[in-house]
Amino acid sequence: MLWIWIGLIVIFVIVEAATVQLVTVWFAVGGIAGLIAYAFGLEIWMQILIFAVVSAVALAVTRPFVKRFTKGRKQPTNADRYIGQEATVTEPISNELSKGAVRIGGLEWTARTVDNSEADKGERVIVEAIEGAKLLVKRN
Repeated sequence: MLWIWIGLIVIFVIVEAATVQLVTVWFAVGGIAGLIAYAFGLEIWMQILIFAVVSAVALAVTRPFVKRFTKGRKQPTNADRYIGQEATVTEPISNELSKGAVRIGGLEWTARTVDNSEADKGERVIVEAIEGAKLLVKRN
């Protein structure tokens, strides 16, 4: 059982290191608790119970702090530089018909207006936000 606990801890740590979000750190902590339970000679069912309880408590206690700490930290992308910039409508924008496109920075983007208004081809618009691969624009 010693090698199973060590193996689980190593796997959880490797998975955690390979991801950009906290995913398995709580289970690694639970694995350490299970390993300690093994060292004290507790039965397997007790080791597994301690692993589960410690993992759940670690998750419940630390998750709110982690969420608060990372809340509002938006990872900027290269496309974020377009926000506030002017774009040219290349295909008339109609939210109702779910169509429209603009050109900005030498690239053509699908676009919708933020206020559900329509924009004609050739019109200049301001990029307000980016939603996935779509620019949300307002008429200039």
